[in-house]
Amino acid sequence: MKKTRSSGYRRAETESEIVAAQDQSLQTKYYATKILNTETDSKCRLCQQSDEKIDHMISACPILAKEQYIYIHDSVCAQLHFNICKETGVQLKKKRWYEHVSKSVETSQGGKVTILWNQQVQTDRTILNNKPDIINHDNEKGTCMLIDVTITETEMRLKKKPRRF
Repeated sequence: MKKTRSSGYRRAETESEIVAAQDQSLQTKYYATKILNTETDSKCRLCQQSDEKIDHMISACPILAKEQYIYIHDSVCAQLHFNICKETGVQLKKKRWYEHVSKSVETSQGGKVTILWNQQVQTDRTILNNKPDIINHDNEKGTCMLIDVTITETEMRLKKKPRRF
């Protein structure tokens, strides 16, 4: 961690917040109720359904799920797309993943690899969820790698059915 702080990637305050989140010691209502013995209600202040724990706030609160989880998912996919493009020789206009705007079809120099972003897969039978996040098509080998990103935590895995292609 010292290298991260001295390199200038994160401020010390940010690093301490990350460690606190990993240790489940951020000031949530659950923490205040169970650890500090100060609050009387540990339910989430947004949904009032579950205890306000870090896991719940990150991946299980239905109020946050409407926008924040989609944003997190799309950010992870954008970084993956950027890295795959970079590794396969696709010409990129931006140097940083968070500036990169994913195109629906990217082709590497020489046409060896085609990368599809958020495109449906044609199948000979009906499949409800046939739109992976990224398809990496190797034109020389004639193979495809389907990449579907899921941001989960324990509570979400129990409630959500897996998608199949």
